[in-house]
Amino acid sequence: MKSDLIFGLENAGWPALLVDHSATIRRASQAAKSVFGSSMEGEPTLAASIWSAENETTPEQFLFRVERSGLATLPLKLRVKEGATASFQCYVCTLQRDGQNYFVLQLFREMSLPSAESKGPASFGARIAAPTPVSVQRTASEAAGTGPDNPSVELSVAHKQKLDCALQLSRTVALDFNNALTSILGHTSLILSKMEPNHPWRSSLVEVEKSAEKAAETAHDLAAFSRQDKDACGQVAGNLNDLLRRTVELFRTSGAVNFAWRLHLESRLYTVNFDEAKMQQAFVKILDNATQAVGPTGQIIVQTRNQDYGEEHEDGTVRLAPGSYVCVEFIDNGCGIAPEILPRIFEPFFTTKSGLTHRGLGLTWVYGIVTNHGGSVAVSSQLGQGTSVRVYLPAIKKFVKDRTLKNDDLTGSQTILMVDDEDLMLTMGQMVLSSFGYRVLTANSGQKALQIFSQAPSEIDLVITDLVMPQMSGRELMEHLRRISSEVKILCASGFVRPANTEEEETYLQKPFTSQDLLRKVKQVLANSDTT
Repeated sequence: MKSDLIFGLENAGWPALLVDHSATIRRASQAAKSVFGSSMEGEPTLAASIWSAENETTPEQFLFRVERSGLATLPLKLRVKEGATASFQCYVCTLQRDGQNYFVLQLFREMSLPSAESKGPASFGARIAAPTPVSVQRTASEAAGTGPDNPSVELSVAHKQKLDCALQLSRTVALDFNNALTSILGHTSLILSKMEPNHPWRSSLVEVEKSAEKAAETAHDLAAFSRQDKDACGQVAGNLNDLLRRTVELFRTSGAVNFAWRLHLESRLYTVNFDEAKMQQAFVKILDNATQAVGPTGQIIVQTRNQDYGEEHEDGTVRLAPGSYVCVEFIDNGCGIAPEILPRIFEPFFTTKSGLTHRGLGLTWVYGIVTNHGGSVAVSSQLGQGTSVRVYLPAIKKFVKDRTLKNDDLTGSQTILMVDDEDLMLTMGQMVLSSFGYRVLTANSGQKALQIFSQAPSEIDLVITDLVMPQMSGRELMEHLRRISSEVKILCASGFVRPANTEEEETYLQKPFTSQDLLRKVKQVLANSDTT
């Protein structure tokens, strides 16, 4: 395994080890280094260095047993840094990278939490493994006279540890998914943008792109599950016109080129607070239904408008409270919806489409996303004449600049330094940006990026950096870069960390992204910086 590969459990509150098939410890969490000492620092070390003779098997036999039996939880005795032998409950999962098998060992002490007066190695290890909320609960139990053997305390500790494991593993999977999917979407969208509409391989590439977008939804949900501050940072203020253009472009480049697309977008649209990924999913679901309704040569109109209501307003069965809204309307001239079916369209699992792939959740999902944003959805339709779907979202009477970029405008000649610990991300970024005229430098770590930048800071027009990297994070890199040059322009990318405010959103790119997303954001950041 590459030494610079990110280890998702590096900052876990308990000892975690990444071990290869030969029982060599390749990576260790900070907690593991605290528990086992200097043997975990520096170069990879043999698991035998911390293995206790009290175990029934050697490290190699232990891993072989795990691989053959599929057991996920096993007891282990290991030597901690004070020289004593400690008992652990070991949670094991296997993974494969670059054709090799690896094991993730997560270690928890086989004991209830110690009291505050406890001394020695066992007390130290337990403090590493136990989260603070559980320690508070343990102290309360002692105060009540239940003692250290209270089974409810042990159950709470185990439950909390398992939840923390699930969060950390979900985070790791989401990070890997997002990097892989960004590479797939980047290369695929780049090829589709340069491929003739009647090319014989176009349909296959379109299916690749659709599958990647489907997987991206899963990656987004995994990241949201593992991100503790997801509710606080999910929605940011922005202009829905930008998102709608990108969403329509996805359909235009994925085979829906025969449709007559019409975009009528308000030039000065009110600002809306929205989660970009979720809202795009909602728009995609609506447009997917529209494209299926109109057939191969239909017409679809997408329009936005500002709405101000001084009193309660009704649109069909929807009632809107007084206030300001942005209305996004999708109109198609397709087959329409029968009157007896129209009242049921938002019901879960209700569908008029045949086939196992149609689960009847599309409009239910749209309804859930929109209402979670405080909005409403109204639908009107006439059989044989078409359908109109109107999404109302609460708005603020201020305007975010509406940036319209044509494909011809995406080219540039500036020098860009791209920083990511994943080589596949660097390869994709270099290929996309250089094909549109940019000069691209790459660095697979923060340290290397600083070396490149410090040699000629005035020659680098933009730095694109991933936020989650080992050794030096993206935010730490940004601080170092700004010490060298306060005028440096930086674009951040991540599938896990979210921007904290509207200002950060301007220089943030959500993974996974397409080649067009990358090119538009680069152009936007460079243009904004040039005008300030």
